Amino acid sequence: MDDSEFLEMTQQDPAQAKVLRQSLEHLASGLGGNALKEMAQEVLSGRMGLREAANVSAYAEQAVEQAAPLAEKWASMSDRERSELAAEGERRLDDERRQLDDERRAQSENRSGTKSRHDGRGWSVY
Repeated sequence: MDDSEFLEMTQQDPAQAKVLRQSLEHLASGLGGNALKEMAQEVLSGRMGLREAANVSAYAEQAVEQAAPLAEKWASMSDRERSELAAEGERRLDDERRQLDDERRAQSENRSGTKSRHDGRGWSVY
C-alpha cells in the first residue's frame, strides 16, 4: 500500500505520514491487542482504509480501551509536562523531516550523476 491516504490524513506532511505508518506497524506487531493488530494489518496491506477501519466497532472499542490509560495520564500531567511532551513530538517530526530531506537529496544526487539510457546526448543521425 502506498502512503496516499496517510498523506491526505496528515495534510500532505510526509513526516507525519511516516510516523502514522510506523505506529500502524507497531500495532500490526500486536502491541495494542489482537483487534488492533488485525486492523493495522488490514490497513497496511491495503485491504481496508484507515478511516474505514475506524468505523469497525471491534477496532474502535479496542482503540478506546487502549487509549484510556493514556488519556488518564495526559489528564494528570501538568501544563509544563504536556508542553515538554509536545515539544518532544515536534522534535521527532523535525528529525523525520530532516531524514526525508536527506534521502530525497541523496536520490536526486544519484540521478543527476548518472546518464539515462535515453537522455539524447551522444547520439546523432549525422
